[in-house]
Amino acid sequence: MIPERRWPPGIVSDMGQMVGVIEKPSSIPGVVRFEANRTLTGQGHERFSSSSDAVGPRPAAELARRLFATGQVGGVHLYSNIITVNLEKGFGSDGLYDIVRELYQYWKPGMEPAVFVDEAPAATGGADASAPAGGAGDSEYTRRVPAVLVERSSAALAKWKASH
Repeated sequence: MIPERRWPPGIVSDMGQMVGVIEKPSSIPGVVRFEANRTLTGQGHERFSSSSDAVGPRPAAELARRLFATGQVGGVHLYSNIITVNLEKGFGSDGLYDIVRELYQYWKPGMEPAVFVDEAPAATGGADASAPAGGAGDSEYTRRVPAVLVERSSAALAKWKASH
């Protein structure tokens, strides 16, 4: 029997959030259920029988890929905040709880955040109407950051520089 786990207190991390999870035993051998403190599928069902079924950026698909990557899982069914995992024969649920809990934790201790290679272009007084917002052409910065955010940050930086 799998012991029932309580909602962990203080689950907010520095970057992203850990999901509150309760692991519940099942009356069916080889099946484990997790109840999360947030919905992963809205009000719909999603079933995955292999990692090749888990396509796309949806939280349910990402979780299924991570669970299948352990080699312990033969199938995943998600409905709202309930995750039902069919285990491969001979495997237990060791480590699966942590995979569900850490789904939204982006940066773990010891990881270094990604850094842009080039800096934001300096704000210029008269920008060419045909040039992308924020200045210099197709830099890594302007390709990754939406133009409206580049404009806002440039304006905020100019305002800050004027007052300091």
